[in-house]
Amino acid sequence: MADITTEVLIIGTGPAGSTSGALLSSYGVENIVINRYHWLANTPRAHITNQRTMEVLRDLGKEVEDEVYLNAMDQSLMGENVFCESLAGEEIGRMKSWGTHPLSKAEHLLSSPTRMNDLPQTFMEPILFKTACKRGTRARMSTEYKSHIQDADGVTTTCLDRMTGKEITIRSKYLIGADGGNSLVAENEDLPFEGQMGVGGSMNIYFRADLTKYVAHRPSVLYWVMQPGANVGGIGMGLIRAIRPWNEWLIVWGYDINEPAPVVDEAMATDVARQLVGDPELEIDLISANTWTVNDSYATQMSKGRVFIMGDAAHRHPPSNGLGSNTSIQDAFNLCWKVSAVVKGEAGEALLDSYSVERAPVAKQIVTRANQSIGEFGPIFEALGMTGGSDIAQIKANMDARCDTTAEAEAQRAALNAAIVFKKYEFDAHGVEMNQRYASDATVTEGQIEPDFALDADLHYQPTTWPGARIPHAWLFDDKGGKHSTLDLAGGGAFTLFTGLGGKGWAEAAQKVAKDLGIKLETHVIGPRQDYVDHTGDWARAREIGDAGCILTRPDQHVCWRNDAMVDDPVAELTRVLTSILAR
Repeated sequence: MADITTEVLIIGTGPAGSTSGALLSSYGVENIVINRYHWLANTPRAHITNQRTMEVLRDLGKEVEDEVYLNAMDQSLMGENVFCESLAGEEIGRMKSWGTHPLSKAEHLLSSPTRMNDLPQTFMEPILFKTACKRGTRARMSTEYKSHIQDADGVTTTCLDRMTGKEITIRSKYLIGADGGNSLVAENEDLPFEGQMGVGGSMNIYFRADLTKYVAHRPSVLYWVMQPGANVGGIGMGLIRAIRPWNEWLIVWGYDINEPAPVVDEAMATDVARQLVGDPELEIDLISANTWTVNDSYATQMSKGRVFIMGDAAHRHPPSNGLGSNTSIQDAFNLCWKVSAVVKGEAGEALLDSYSVERAPVAKQIVTRANQSIGEFGPIFEALGMTGGSDIAQIKANMDARCDTTAEAEAQRAALNAAIVFKKYEFDAHGVEMNQRYASDATVTEGQIEPDFALDADLHYQPTTWPGARIPHAWLFDDKGGKHSTLDLAGGGAFTLFTGLGGKGWAEAAQKVAKDLGIKLETHVIGPRQDYVDHTGDWARAREIGDAGCILTRPDQHVCWRNDAMVDDPVAELTRVLTSILAR
């Protein structure tokens, strides 16, 4: 007999694990989350929070979304990314990042009801964890996962209670491994990975110091320091990251992965800070220091039977593009509605197979993109003449040459400007953040061809209602003039059907089908004198179907089916589609 039983056991309380707990509890599914440590993240780690993640948090509730905004650094302060020889020294260049460029800002505003922000993991985790526990998740801290065995009916997991030193067993129907980049769950399940671990070494130096005079006039979350003699390794150069404006900071500094990891004491941390800030008298309050490795590895299969992995357990990569916690939270959004449906008997277990089919390609994409972004610093180094040797005097002369009036210097400046602009693929890659389209048995395309991307798919989000894509955002209005995003009308743990005045038959049919199948299916007829009106015409332009057609979304706000017109028997048609999606 197991010591503890639950429907779902979650290993890890990071962004993926805590989000999973919050979602499952919101859906009414019993779950337990465990953490080997006595509390949550104690260093800032992940921080960029993109729009799609904010949509997930918005789906969890306005109070969750609002708390994130309350604690986060606003988007207006996130960038211009600054490239400099030191904070006190000469600025080399800068670029508008994270949706702050006017053209990018417009795209952000058109794409989502949310706005991206900078929220360190030390703030994000408590919000998610609190939400989970408040809604019913049982949490055990100081409880270490050791092993698991799955059978036809469930999973038996052995854990170590680190407070008592005793082993306990937890019996669950499903197990979620959100246990980080050295995931034992993935290892014990022998899930396949591609890529390589430990391709570079970096250290974090977390400290307090008032640097207002160096940065307040050029607010950013990232200051890239490029100077002769700087340790170029890990992510490429010295980085000063703003945690709290403008007196709490994180320095990221590379080290040779082939050598032993350095011991970062207060003296070393102070020296590094003084060098990158450019103030030989700077005094810092060192909070903590740690080393970490840059990885280039992703799971090609994110589930086996009743066991699933997500977050860093599945995709292990450098922090480039700010994709880590975002992808982790979105993994949870994809999986948890499916687990809920199966646990409640609303779907067959085959639905769970779609999790890996849909999310493993995303894992590959973001690991590839993040590591590629590191290499894309190369042209900046080349333009500055910082490659090809260790002669500090020569490197300094190469960098100074850009200030000359010669044709060569002009060419150097042009190359530098172009290299910095090209970094938009890391710092303003809206498409990477928003363009996920799923192709699995949990969508029904019926031969509808996926639309091509009219613009660069990494840089620009392209809305579409093609089955597999996230439903496009458009503002709709109630009879009191209140604004509601189409995303607000979808999600919430339910399937949702959108139609127009000509498709009222779809809405009527949906009510019967929902009752027959025992599922939650919301309906919205969009049009004049209805609950929601498309006053601006934005939804009519985005929906890609006629007024008598319908769009069906899953609980994770992704379109799973659409039809351009009314049919003779909408009840039969909806039943066919939903039973297929739910593997019934």
